[in-house]
Amino acid sequence: MSPHILILGGTTEARELAAALASRPGWRVTTSLAGRVNRPGAVAGEVRIGGFGGVEGLADWLREEQVDALVDATHPFARAITAHAARAAAATGVPSVVLRRPGWRPGPGDRWHPVDSLDEAARLLPGLGRRVFLTTGRMELAAFAHLTALHFVVRSVELPEPPLPPHTEVLLARGPFTVADESALLQEHRIDVLVTKDSGAAATSAKLTAARELALPVVVVRRPALPDGVTAVPDVAGVQRWLDLTPR
Repeated sequence: MSPHILILGGTTEARELAAALASRPGWRVTTSLAGRVNRPGAVAGEVRIGGFGGVEGLADWLREEQVDALVDATHPFARAITAHAARAAAATGVPSVVLRRPGWRPGPGDRWHPVDSLDEAARLLPGLGRRVFLTTGRMELAAFAHLTALHFVVRSVELPEPPLPPHTEVLLARGPFTVADESALLQEHRIDVLVTKDSGAAATSAKLTAARELALPVVVVRRPALPDGVTAVPDVAGVQRWLDLTPR
């Protein structure tokens, strides 16, 4: 019987994995997207849009669609869906794996300030600078809305969700970005501090190099921990090896 693989997607790695698995003869591949981006990139195989309705809804879907393996390839900060996926897989006995690209690591010359949340990042900012380049995504920016004395430049793929700080410029753009582009942006907007999440994505890492070259402080929000007991691999090849070794 042909295996059915469910990919919880939304990342570059998820699209790459879907393409690799869909090319296997007889394999059924379904990628689930949360629907938070209006124009997602093309995805190979079947695509479903929207949530499952929590742990029970996902478990029901795994049973009804006879899923043989679940791959969580969501963003490293998608804490809720990762927790739900682990619990649903355990409840149904469906083998599961988490695909997480490696996080960023500071190098010589970096002025990083690691924090555990956006709220903690907001508390640090007044002591680090007055013009902030904010690249933490379009959601949860309410953590910075009370910082009325600071000027923010917010970059996002789509318009950010309010509330926003009162002094905010929005730049709509999608990576990858070059170091030269990021350096020019930081200088044009007279940025003196960068805030970002540790997504680990190569497409958005150039800003870290640019900040290092300009000697700017960088507030880096650490990733949430993975649920206990989950299997994690760092790349698409690792998922394929895991699938080939996992009984179904």
